[in-house]
Amino acid sequence: MSCAGRLVPIDDCSLWVVERGPADGFPLIVLHGGPGLDHHEFGDYLDPLTEAGLRLVFMDLRANGASDRTPPHTWTLERYAQDVIMLALRLRLGPYGVLGHSYGAFVALQNAVDYPGQAVATIVSGGIPSVRFLDGVGAALAAFEPASLREQVRASWEREASVQTQDDVASLMHDQWPFHFADPSDPRIADYEARTTGSLFSPEVLRHLATASSGGIDLEGRLAEVTQPTLLLAGRHDRVCPVAAAERMSQLLPNNELHVFEDSAHMAFVEQPEEYVETVRAFLVGREEPSGGTLVSR
Repeated sequence: MSCAGRLVPIDDCSLWVVERGPADGFPLIVLHGGPGLDHHEFGDYLDPLTEAGLRLVFMDLRANGASDRTPPHTWTLERYAQDVIMLALRLRLGPYGVLGHSYGAFVALQNAVDYPGQAVATIVSGGIPSVRFLDGVGAALAAFEPASLREQVRASWEREASVQTQDDVASLMHDQWPFHFADPSDPRIADYEARTTGSLFSPEVLRHLATASSGGIDLEGRLAEVTQPTLLLAGRHDRVCPVAAAERMSQLLPNNELHVFEDSAHMAFVEQPEEYVETVRAFLVGREEPSGGTLVSR
């Protein structure tokens, strides 16, 4: 889903931001996955949250989507996490929350660890606390059925390290989507691709981070430092970011809620959209601010 946006300057670059919902609503900064994708990943699936008084602030990570290209040495989880803080300051958001999905969940978790309490609430959707939880992907792929799709997905991952064009990324994502749904033949995959038309892919970012263990997330030893309430969202059948990863985060984070989508894999906001939106809404609406009052009163 395309929507008007703007470039917002921070310290060393400008980030592409698309906002939906009431201007006076509680701001929720939304971080896309990838790497190499952009805010279109969410389509219009989160838009019902605006009816609950949330102001959705979709942000393209630096060098992704329509955001400014920056040197590769800045494409790190630490720098992406800092950009969230810089954007919130630039937009003068006041109290705000952060929701990250997949690679965006890595960024959201890094942000919560590096800047505890800066966001008043953090939502980690389809994330992991350490790259060790990716060790099971190979076994999941070996058991993936049907076999014809198994080879298709395997080949798509191999292409990540050599993609050159936006079309290359679009092609490999198309081949990979069945692996991210509980039902590899789910008709909603085609609908999802249609509802995310307009994506600006960043092959150079995907190529760079495909050989760097997705940025090397390793936060298990620091999760106790997080002070804000955290919502952990996981799909029971997620073959990439398994439920075990969310359960481990739940053991280590001081103040958290864990919600497992029983009929979803990695794309719960597509596979179980009503439950996903309601879970996020219930977590945020009525929650007290540190200074008193509520984040969202509607």
